[in-house]
Order: sequence, then structure tokens, then C-alpha cells
Amino acid sequence: MSRLVDALLPHAAALVAAFIVDLIAGDPVYRAHPIRLIGGSLRWLEGRLRTIGWDGYGGGIALFVALGFVWLPVLAVVMAAATAVSSAVAWVVHVVVLYTMLALGDLLHHVWRIESAVRSGDLARARTAVSALVGRDTDRMDGAACRRAAVESLSENLTDGFVSPVFWYALLGLPGIVLFKIVSTMDSMVGYKTPQYLRFGWCGARLDDVMNYVPARLTWLLIVVIALVLPGFAGRKAWRVGLEQHRVLLGPNSGWSEAATAGAIQRRIVGPIWLGGHLVTDLWVGDAADPPVSTGADVLRAISLAAAAGLATVALAMLAIGVG
Repeated sequence: MSRLVDALLPHAAALVAAFIVDLIAGDPVYRAHPIRLIGGSLRWLEGRLRTIGWDGYGGGIALFVALGFVWLPVLAVVMAAATAVSSAVAWVVHVVVLYTMLALGDLLHHVWRIESAVRSGDLARARTAVSALVGRDTDRMDGAACRRAAVESLSENLTDGFVSPVFWYALLGLPGIVLFKIVSTMDSMVGYKTPQYLRFGWCGARLDDVMNYVPARLTWLLIVVIALVLPGFAGRKAWRVGLEQHRVLLGPNSGWSEAATAGAIQRRIVGPIWLGGHLVTDLWVGDAADPPVSTGADVLRAISLAAAAGLATVALAMLAIGVG
């Protein structure tokens, strides 16, 4: 039992290995990917709960409990089997599980694909790549709009795609990061404010807010510190814009990293958003005196900032694991 517990606890070396693999390879695409399996089980459980009339708040809570009771024991069984073979095998499996829960590398690669398409003049390919990140009309986007959407998505997903998973891993080990991914998957699949999901998705949406609350603000502070240290960025503006404008974006958490990024790179993001042929917002985030994101250099600075924030997150997590 002690060997299993040790295999589930956070390990600094495993985090470094998973981080490097994630940056190099990005997120693996295969049918048995853990997030896909969690999503598939969520859909199956949702159908069963709705069939018996549990389609309100209680059903959403039951969904979370059921997913936890399914996937945390599965994690324990997998790690127990790996531990029974050898400590080395258990370490490798630990790294693989951790790697599949991180999304920074894949996000950076995808943003670069958008930038590469814009640079080559292939606007259709850039729009298609953007549509994989945002749920809005892309048919009227020019190259600058594609770049703004890429930087916006990169800064928004920095928190829930990387900082939050690492935070919960450092705190609770593999069970912590799997639990976070269960909540994140619930939020992305059922956490909508529509008649169908307003009550049923409430549990996932609120838990996602809670689990991202501290990491979102930590991401803001990391961006500020990095922008103060690295040349070409504006740390004080990252602090001010993050503090002043995080509330203008939906949700209690995503605005912190988006606004801080806009301040740090001294460019405005978001801008006009069209959905279903209608202009739904013309909101700009960033210092009013700064120009919008429009060039490849702007995108490269945002990528550099996000990569530096990821590295700083891992360093802090290693420190926390060592102290723990």
C-alpha cells in the first residue's frame, strides 16, 4: 500500500519529465486518451441520469460523484498494476498519466500553426485552426483577427490548461490532477447556461470556478513577475490591466490571465466577435493607448510569455513538492 501511495504522490522529477514531453510532443491524439474516456463516460452517465429524471441540480452533483467514483479507482488500479511490476515502470506510467493531463505544449503548437498559416497567406487554413479554439464565426476574420483570437485563447487557456492542473498535482498528486480534469471536462461539456444545462451543469461550472480560483490569480502574478524580469514586456502594465480589466470578461477566472497578457505585451486583444452572423461584442482588453494584436511579432511575444509562465509554474510546483 505504501508503494501505491508513493506512486500517486507528486514527484518533482516526474513533473519536469512530463513538462518536457508536453512541450515537445503536444497532446497525444488517440482513442483511449484519458480525457476522451472521461468525456465518453460523462455522456453515458448523463444519459442514464436524465432517463431516471435526475436532470436538475441533484443530477449534476450525482454526475460529479459518479465520475469521481469511477476514475479515481481506475487511476489507483493502473498505478497499483504498474507498481507491482517495478518502481521504474510505475514512474514511467506516472509521467505518462501526468503528461496527458497537461495542455501547454499542444496550445503553443496550435497557436503557432495559426501564425504560420497567416504568414503564408493561407487565411482559410488560419480560420480553420482558429475555429478549433474559439466558438465564434471565423469566415469574416482577417489575419490580424486570427492572431488576436490565437493570443486570446493562449492567454485564457494558460490557466485551466496548465497552471491549474500543475497546481492541483503539486497539492494532491495524480488524484488531484485527475479530479481537476473531471471537473474541467464537466464544465466544457455540460457547464452551459442553456435551458438544458442551466441546472444540470451548475455543479460542474461552479466546481470549475472554485478549482481555478487560486491558479487564475497565481497566473496573473506570474505574468507580472515575468514581464518585470524579461526585456520587451511591461510588468507594471500587466499588474494594472489585470487588476482593472479581469472583470470585463465572462467568469471569475479567465480574465486574469487574458488581461495580464494584454498588459504585458502592450497590445489589445479580443475585439469584435461575431456569432451566427451577429456582432455579439466589440469588447477590447488592454490599455486603450496600445494598438491591437496584429503582427507576427505580437504573437511570438505572447508565445514567449506563456512558455515562460509555464516554466515558472513548474519551478514553483517543484519547490512546493520539495517543501511538502
